[in-house]
Amino acid sequence: MTTMFHKTISLLFLFGLFSANAQQNDSITKIDTTSHSLKFNYKQLIIPSALIGYGVIGLESDQLLSFNHQIKAEVTEDIDEKITIDDFSQYAPAASVYALNAFGVKGKNNLRDRTVIFVTSYAIMATTVLGLKSVSHVERPDGSSNNSFPSGHTATAFAGAEFLWQEYKDKSIWYRIAGYAVATGTGLFRIYNNRHWLTDVAAGAGIGILSTKIAYWVQPYITKKLFKSSSETKSTSMIMPFYNGQQYGLGFVKVF
Repeated sequence: MTTMFHKTISLLFLFGLFSANAQQNDSITKIDTTSHSLKFNYKQLIIPSALIGYGVIGLESDQLLSFNHQIKAEVTEDIDEKITIDDFSQYAPAASVYALNAFGVKGKNNLRDRTVIFVTSYAIMATTVLGLKSVSHVERPDGSSNNSFPSGHTATAFAGAEFLWQEYKDKSIWYRIAGYAVATGTGLFRIYNNRHWLTDVAAGAGIGILSTKIAYWVQPYITKKLFKSSSETKSTSMIMPFYNGQQYGLGFVKVF
């Protein structure tokens, strides 16, 4: 594997860790005894906006497009065997939140509020990704289709990483690092497998992070609308859209 691709891997991995550390001081405000929500701070928009901006600018920038093709050339020249771990790793950060809670490691929110945040984040992310794919028509590096921009796998992974970060940021720094490391790895494998350009991955990461932040900001309002009081509502059902890179569908979530 040549120097340029090594540099790309190092850059994306370091950025993933920087994203985690840069958000460490996000303010948290207590909504009630069981629900916590992010307090809006414009500084939280810097990183996801920069990532999305890089991806959007890359659609027309000759310099960034050239860099995309240089990376593709390195990938196709030096990598013969594809590794499809990204099809599974994209879900790992979000799944970890529920797994940790199942093993007794409590996050900031209870099951109900956490699920409202997760579903909201995923709905925002999926709608944005599918909308951009339908209007951008960017050809994938492997030429298989014209829905490359942005990377849905990367968006899913980074939405989950931010979700894991916000729920467990006060427990240990390793939860934060692990989530963003897995998300960054997912983005790298999308490039490694010749399925996405660097600009696709960058935009997907920004969309994922921003989707979860928005979900935390609007969670108190959504929860208030869905659950008038704990005595009035014992359970609720929600429909969640999903996209796995090839298929569209709806997921059913029931919260007790």
